Amino acid sequence: MTIDLQAPPLRRRFICMVYEAMLLFGIVFVFDFIFDVATQSKSALILRNGRQAWLFFVIGAYFVYCWSRSGQTLAMQTWRVRVTDLDGSKLPLVKAIVRYCLAWMWFIPAMALGYQFGLKEWPMIIVVSLGALGWAFTSKLDKNGQFLHDKLAKTRLIQVAEQTQSTVE
Repeated sequence: MTIDLQAPPLRRRFICMVYEAMLLFGIVFVFDFIFDVATQSKSALILRNGRQAWLFFVIGAYFVYCWSRSGQTLAMQTWRVRVTDLDGSKLPLVKAIVRYCLAWMWFIPAMALGYQFGLKEWPMIIVVSLGALGWAFTSKLDKNGQFLHDKLAKTRLIQVAEQTQSTVE
């Protein structure tokens, strides 16, 4: 494989995020079950803050491990996207942690706004979706096509192109 320091097209990044969300569903399901067994929880509302902190840690461990080890999660491998340091080198652990925390900015500002206005159900989903679209738009404002959280974390998303090999016998 060859590495191109160009940012992947926005469409590819969004498809990768959808695939990542499906994979995360399984991870969250398993680790939420482990939390319930370990705490003898009978309801999702019991120990709600502890559960959320646990899942934040588990999801973070997944991303940070993948990003700092190879620069790719399974979804990123499938869609040939890699996160690297600014120079294209392997992502250091600290930058992977910073990137994970900053990536929550896709949702937190819109969720805070929705909470401030007391939004529930569909109105909240619409506000959070618009906030995520607004965050995605930040890639159009960057000359290298990077999202704002990558710019702030001093990381970059790059596309990994498949290398074609021709053999002559």
